[in-house]
Amino acid sequence: MSRIISTESLAGAAWRLAAQHPRLPEFSEGLRPFLGEPAHLAIRRLDAAERTLETVADIGVEDTESRRTQFSLKSWSALLELLGREVIWVGKPGDLERLCHGLSPTTWRGSLALAALRQTRQVIGVLLIAMHDAEALAAALREPCGAALANDIRWRELASGREAAEAERQALLLRLKRQDISDSIVGADAGLSEVMRAVERVARTETPVLVLGETGTGKEVVARALHMRSRRVAGPFLRVNCGALPPELIDSELFGHERGSFTGAVGTRRGWFERADGGTLFLDEVGELPLAAQVRLLRVLQDGSFQRVGGERGLTVDVRVVAATNRDLRVAVATGAFREDLWFRLAVFPIPLPPLRERLRDIPALAAHFSLRAAERLGLPPRMPDAADLALLEAYSWPGNVRELASVIERAAILGDGNRLEVARSLGSDPFPGTRPSSREAAAEPERPPSLDAATRGHIEAILARCHGRIEGPFGAARLLEMNPHTLRSRMRKLGIDWARFREGG
Repeated sequence: MSRIISTESLAGAAWRLAAQHPRLPEFSEGLRPFLGEPAHLAIRRLDAAERTLETVADIGVEDTESRRTQFSLKSWSALLELLGREVIWVGKPGDLERLCHGLSPTTWRGSLALAALRQTRQVIGVLLIAMHDAEALAAALREPCGAALANDIRWRELASGREAAEAERQALLLRLKRQDISDSIVGADAGLSEVMRAVERVARTETPVLVLGETGTGKEVVARALHMRSRRVAGPFLRVNCGALPPELIDSELFGHERGSFTGAVGTRRGWFERADGGTLFLDEVGELPLAAQVRLLRVLQDGSFQRVGGERGLTVDVRVVAATNRDLRVAVATGAFREDLWFRLAVFPIPLPPLRERLRDIPALAAHFSLRAAERLGLPPRMPDAADLALLEAYSWPGNVRELASVIERAAILGDGNRLEVARSLGSDPFPGTRPSSREAAAEPERPPSLDAATRGHIEAILARCHGRIEGPFGAARLLEMNPHTLRSRMRKLGIDWARFREGG
């Protein structure tokens, strides 16, 4: 049976298949019906380092030889000369075998065409076709087949990368003596014991939870623990940083929009609530939402219904909301910055997180955990903090809480070059000068601490001075504070910080 479509239509079909299937076996199976019978086609991937060709896709091939062929130096040179030509080689299988031993399938008969498969001018493989009009087919198929081969190579590289990442993950879990990265929380049996009892108590319910705590205390970790212990564990867990949402896009981000609903809405988009249907939506920094967005959030919390921006049809979702904030929402309610009815709706079951300065007995376990993680990330031998290191860590006030401890340990690992942890130097170069107490201060009666806003203002101003007023970028204050730049600007406006005065020449 001859081919059922023209060469132009065949090329178009091949391009569509290359776009739809990243793996060559699926690509070749999709191409088979368009070729007709009898048809012989093979795609071989070239490995210049090993001087090999590997058959990665074939149609009508009954060759019993190895799918991976290694060539002699003479045959390899002849093959490279053939592939270096822009023209398609056409001849008999026997002629090709004499030119380059091992290249032509021994069972093929009739006219044979060979074409180089390229990616950005580099030869990555070979296309072999044996049919009555092999040259025309090779001309039509070599570009889409080259794209399909390039896709397959990228897919293999990604798969190899995933396998390597999984191997590293398993090695880390083995070091931490865990079955899963989320199967335990450091401090669950000590400083966070009350928190974990509350998590176990409320996780199986559908009750909204409000996680309260300072920045860096691990609010997202607790939210994930709630999700993993809930009936929704098979559903998605999505995190939204409410403080990073631009005010004009909050509705679109949370509830989605219809095509054409505003300038730039070129298509319909599902919001966070739709994407979290059947799972858990973690609303971080919920206290940063403006009042208008709070009204719409209250409605979806009450009955699960909402409308996309520009939409007329009501939608419903089944989502459990876990919210978090480092603000005192009761004060925000009193000042009118946060709706009282939304507060009552979110705070059905509040879970307060203690700051790290109140969890000193967790510091040894946390320091060991972060030491192993830093070693894994940096490719260094794991080094544990000694008694002197732990004494220094326990004497520090930790304004950045657990997040800051992780940064200090990683910095100590870098400074120690894999030989030890330089905890003293790491704390000495801490980005929050003046917060580490001296031995005399540690022994004295503690003074009344500053307010949270005053402490936050001081820390942010210290970072701005260090970064010369720069907020974004690799050397900006947002990177050092591990915050979104939009969130940092919003926080500075509320605290009355003028970051322009920290700029050089400003």
